[in-house]
This record gives sequence, C-alpha cells and structure tokens, in this order.
Amino acid sequence: MKSIRTESELQVGGRTLAVSNLNKIFYPKVGFTKGQVIDYYVRISKWLLPHLKDRPLTLKRYPNGVEAQFFYEKRCPVHRPKWLKTARIWSEGNQDNIDFCLANDLPSLVWTSNLGDLELHTLLSKKQNPLRPTMMVFDLDPGPPADILNCVRVSFWLQEVFDRLGLKSFPKTTGSKGLQVYVPLNTGVTFDDTKSFSRTLAQLLTREHPNEVVYDMKKALRTGKVLVDWSQNDNHKTTVCVYSLRAKERPTVSTPVTWPELEKINRSGNQEQLTFDSDAVLKRVEKLGDLFAPVLTLKQKLPKLQEVELTAAA
Repeated sequence: MKSIRTESELQVGGRTLAVSNLNKIFYPKVGFTKGQVIDYYVRISKWLLPHLKDRPLTLKRYPNGVEAQFFYEKRCPVHRPKWLKTARIWSEGNQDNIDFCLANDLPSLVWTSNLGDLELHTLLSKKQNPLRPTMMVFDLDPGPPADILNCVRVSFWLQEVFDRLGLKSFPKTTGSKGLQVYVPLNTGVTFDDTKSFSRTLAQLLTREHPNEVVYDMKKALRTGKVLVDWSQNDNHKTTVCVYSLRAKERPTVSTPVTWPELEKINRSGNQEQLTFDSDAVLKRVEKLGDLFAPVLTLKQKLPKLQEVELTAAA
C-alpha cells in the first residue's frame, strides 16, 4: 500500500491523516525518529494488520520517546477520528464499559502511531467474543542471571508436551528479554479453560525442572529461573502483538521464529540472533512471509487437564 508523506499530512488508505513532529527522536541511542516509527508500521502493515483485526488494543504511548515517561491507555482517546472503529468491552476491574481502539486498517494504525503508541498490546480474544480466547500464550520471562537462552530451553520442554498432545505451537520473541510460545485454538474455549490448562502445565514443568523453571509469580523465587507466566491467559490481560515495536534502546520487534531456528541458536549459544530490529524484521517477512499466520486460523481442540498429567507420566 503506497503512502505519500509530507511534514504535516500522510495520505494513506484513502484518508488524509495529520501527523506531527516527524523528526522527533524516539530512540535516542540510535537516532530513530517518530517518522521512522510510522514508516515501519506502514511497511509492516501487510503482515501486522491481520493480527490486529478486531482485537481490542491497549495503547502504550511514549509521546517523547523511549527515555521519557510513558503511559498505558485502554480507553480510546475521545479525539479519535470518526472513522476509527472501537470495541466496547466490559471491565470487571473498572466496573464499566471501556471503548478500546481497533487498528483494523492502515489509517487507524498510522493514527495510533502518530500518538506515540510504540507498542501494540492486544487481548487474546476478539471483540465479537471477548470472553473466548482464540489462542493460548506462555510468556517465558527470565529472572537474572537467567537469559533468553534459558527461555529457549524451557520452550523446548513446552513443545515436547504440546507435541505429545498433538498441538502445534509457535514461538516468537518478545522484542525484550524473553520468549513467548503461542498455541492457536480458534475453537469454543473460555479463559477459565485456557487459564487452568496453562497453570497446570506451568506447574508440571516446575515439578520436572525445579532448578530452572518457576510458575509462582513471587520475584523472590525467580532468581536464575524462567517464569512460565500462565496468568496471561486471562480476559483482562494483554500481550504484545507480533510485529510490534518495543520501547528499548533500539527499535526491536516482537518477532516470530521457527523451532529449527531456536534449535540452531540453542546449539550456538548466540543469543544476539534472537534480537531483531525493525529493518531486520522487514527483511524477514519479505523473505519468509508471516510465520505467525497459522495462529490466526489453525483450529485445535484444547485437551483435558487429565491428558496433561497422563502425558507427563508417559
């Protein structure tokens, strides 16, 4: 999709969007500007937008760049364009409906980017059925001195269980220090189902690998171990969307990787191969396409909890 940029307007998707401060430095360590942030999201949109479609979006805004203050914004700003779609979702915590932004098209994505929304955090469900997740996620978070290579090893233990259960799983980097493993479902499950399942599996891995894995959130227990964060499987939790930028020293991206890639990196011990910036990701998708595409459509039945225990005993 072609775009035409000026210092004040962007013509994209048949709409004219006002943009501002395109030369403002958002990533000071590498001189990456707000204009480059918008440019990245325009160029990645072909692969990103299917993963954003109809998913309520929490904005993580850095109006003055990654070294300045940021804030989360669940309620879509009232000054949004009339054409920007929203999703009204009931919030138990707020005891109120929240109108979330939807980035269903490129103009909407550019509009949020112009607000300084560097990171895209989405629900695991869609607006049509907010209490029914389309996927399950295991967020692998290393407690120093553990690092992303420890997360890779834990991801293989997860994959082994999924393979025995007949489930396909898809890893991606967080764009930060950890790794995530997604299990597409796209069937009629509830968050109670996925949360119970993921907790049981995290507890199982903790029992099998007590020196390397922890499922308990207490920080005191996490030193040198990988937290298998099962709690992300909740209707009010968001996870960073695939292909989202992260607010780090440089514009790293949450990037899909393959299991063979992880095996190679595990053998080499070169964790730098798991850090992808915006340019690297754009080259990857041109070459490999969207490695996360199956997460959108693959239908898989969530096994019963007893099957997890039986698989562990096998």
